[in-house]
Amino acid sequence: MKTAIATLLLFATLLSTGSASAQGKRVPASAGRASFVEVEPNVRLHVTDLGAGQPIVLIHGWPLSNAMYEYQYQYLVRRGFRVIGISLRGFGQSDKPFGRYDFDVFSDDIKTVLEKLNIHNAVLGGFSMGGAVVLHYVTKYNSAHVSKLALFGAAAPSWKQREGYPYGISDADAAGLIKTTMTGRQDLIASFGASFPAREGAISKNMEKWLETINLEASPYAVTESITALRDLDLRPALSKIKIPVAIFHGTQDKLCDFAFAEQLHKGIRNSYIVKFENSGHALFIEEMEKFNTELEKFAKG
Repeated sequence: MKTAIATLLLFATLLSTGSASAQGKRVPASAGRASFVEVEPNVRLHVTDLGAGQPIVLIHGWPLSNAMYEYQYQYLVRRGFRVIGISLRGFGQSDKPFGRYDFDVFSDDIKTVLEKLNIHNAVLGGFSMGGAVVLHYVTKYNSAHVSKLALFGAAAPSWKQREGYPYGISDADAAGLIKTTMTGRQDLIASFGASFPAREGAISKNMEKWLETINLEASPYAVTESITALRDLDLRPALSKIKIPVAIFHGTQDKLCDFAFAEQLHKGIRNSYIVKFENSGHALFIEEMEKFNTELEKFAKG
């Protein structure tokens, strides 16, 4: 009896030792990259950080988040890039504090993220309002951490009509849109389904629903404050400061940011070129996904 008990105890000990040893040898499956980066006390930004190689940093539009670049991540990480999507404060899974939501704040936050991730020689891209954000960033910080700039349907150099600049939204329409963000935000976001692509049905209903879900994640306060800041932003005087190569992607049928924006950007930025998306409206990153991805890859590698 004693011998049987001793044998069982020995067997149990061996099993326990073997299990502990196996667990101790486990190799971590992750690359050790954080999903959130603190940019100031109590404010963390959500970051999608995938792949390895030449960094491409992507900034979303209003009121989206870095989730909008799902099909760019899938493509670029398999083409040898490290692709990083940053959700601006107030949007997506990033923190949504009370405070300022303007282009200085957004630029400061991007710089902090790039510093903390030790990113250099990046291609920085921005869509719609994000295009205005990245333009402001490279002019404010003299292209710190960045070697190339890509603009996708950018709401720039000015989203609003101004003296000598007849393009974009009128004062009255801007005021109406801002009011709607405070009185009918859900209806406003739902209406994007019809105005986002070149024509109704150009993107599937499931794609529309996906984008709407992302939009609804944003802080209502941040939605209003950031579009108000965009109304007041005029980047025309800053364009001549940009010295790095710039690619301007724009849908020729864009109903939200007129193609004239691309032409004005090209006119003001010395080392720039336009990539026309003839079959796209504002949703060029999914309407002509293959062309968008391959042109971005070509620009990054060129």
